[in-house]
Amino acid sequence: MTTTPDDVHVDNVQAAIEVDGQISSHLHPSGSFDLADHDVPNGLEEVWRFTPLKRLRGLHDGSFGGEGKVVATVQATDPVTVEQVGRDDDRLGTIYAPGDRISAQAWTSFTEATVITVPTEAEVSEPVVVNVRGEGMEGASFAHVFIDVKPFAKATILIDHVGSATLAANVEVKVGDGATLTLLSIQDWDDDAVHVAHHHALVGRDATYKHGAVSFGGDLVRLNVSVEYASSGGDAQMLGLYFADAGQHLEHRLFVDHNRPKSISNVEYKGALQGQGARTVWIGDVLIRKAAEGIETYESNDNLVLTDGARADSVPNLEIETGEIAGAGHASTTGRFDDQHLFYLQSRGIPEDEARRLVVNGFFNDVIRKIGVHELEERLLQAVEAELAKNINLVPVGSGTGA
Repeated sequence: MTTTPDDVHVDNVQAAIEVDGQISSHLHPSGSFDLADHDVPNGLEEVWRFTPLKRLRGLHDGSFGGEGKVVATVQATDPVTVEQVGRDDDRLGTIYAPGDRISAQAWTSFTEATVITVPTEAEVSEPVVVNVRGEGMEGASFAHVFIDVKPFAKATILIDHVGSATLAANVEVKVGDGATLTLLSIQDWDDDAVHVAHHHALVGRDATYKHGAVSFGGDLVRLNVSVEYASSGGDAQMLGLYFADAGQHLEHRLFVDHNRPKSISNVEYKGALQGQGARTVWIGDVLIRKAAEGIETYESNDNLVLTDGARADSVPNLEIETGEIAGAGHASTTGRFDDQHLFYLQSRGIPEDEARRLVVNGFFNDVIRKIGVHELEERLLQAVEAELAKNINLVPVGSGTGA
């Protein structure tokens, strides 16, 4: 895969800024629960410059109108507990404080939160499934989820989004010492949905946290995923795949705050685009604080542009306050099909359309395997096939004619 300068933007490694003893990330300002502390974005800010504000349906400036309708149900087996709690529950807001205007709007506007608790040392064999269904575009909906995985517990949680909605949500995740959690969020919305969310995790001592993000549907999806560490030895993997069609805007923003020593993080996202106006944005940022000696981190993003008229923006960042680390790096590629791969397959009698399918499936397969939720692997592969089938007659990129 080759890099195309017109389609990919990459920032260099830069030093974090220390002010009054605090490390400040230029991409992640301090959080606040007060909506008034967050200015209405105008699109010129670094954290908003890639997002088409006019397509947010007023989530960013409070003009979203009436109340929308989103129905959420949770399927969980013992010993997992599921609670519906009010805003006054003292667990809410202990892991994450909103870092932008829409996240603060979601915090201000939700009326009831879902709390999922996995008890100490419990090993949950079946995935906990949170089904989120939008039932109309009138007005906006707001949600809050708190996930508490107690020490030495092990669980998989799936949040599955379908239907039509305008939704802003916050998800707080607490991974206890020695615990293992896989959290997978699927954005399989109808074509008219708008979804903006922030998922933030606090990873305990020697805990393992895997976050997967899969985005296929929706008119506009902007998903922020962030991690910090409660102690040393935590291991965070942040995996994702996305496939944008004509007119879709899919934006994924990743932040790893290495605030404790000997912690590990690995970020790997892959995306494909096809059709006029298909747009993807991937922003990855790793902040290595002065106290984070001995950490190891790597982030990568690969994009496969299948037709003319599509654009992928990819910006990996490292913000470094100490050089006493085991390793840190980042990589980003954006390009079209590898002609040699296509030639190899076609020379063995495989038709061009089928050869392209095989290349795309192979491109995504590694991330699907790493997500590791076996019950969903077939569904994800079928979703990739369905995306390819939508625009099978589009002209491939670089063919010399328009898409």
